[in-house]
Amino acid sequence: MRQAIELAMEAAEEMEVPVGAVVVNRSTGEVVGTGRNRRETDRSPLAHAEIEAIDQASKRLNGWRLVGCDLYVTLEPCPMCAGAIINSRIEKVYFGAYDMKAGSCGSVVDLFSLPYNHKPEVWGGMMEKECARLLSGFFRKLRNNK
Repeated sequence: MRQAIELAMEAAEEMEVPVGAVVVNRSTGEVVGTGRNRRETDRSPLAHAEIEAIDQASKRLNGWRLVGCDLYVTLEPCPMCAGAIINSRIEKVYFGAYDMKAGSCGSVVDLFSLPYNHKPEVWGGMMEKECARLLSGFFRKLRNNK
């Protein structure tokens, strides 16, 4: 999670919403994918940290099934990212801050509880204060700059 927080801080430095994600191969402990929010930079609604980390991990492991991999992300995944997690077969998701506006792992909806063919395990609130502080500080700075 600390590496995901570092990636979120990099995103904030580029005036991106500070979200970072890391995919870890559980059997080796190796980080196989990293990502950070780049929606403004890439001008794309798809440029979420989780999508970038999952894509990188799939390429590195040479396959779309990320069985045996876990995702660490600083913010509760949105519906798009929760769908990518399900489709990539990531086994466990650990997230920091809860997202009461778009969180799809329990806050707004729990997509992992629906009858899809894969159900990742999920733990929220991991280093929650640090992750939430990054987000609230970023948005406070945006408001003050306006």
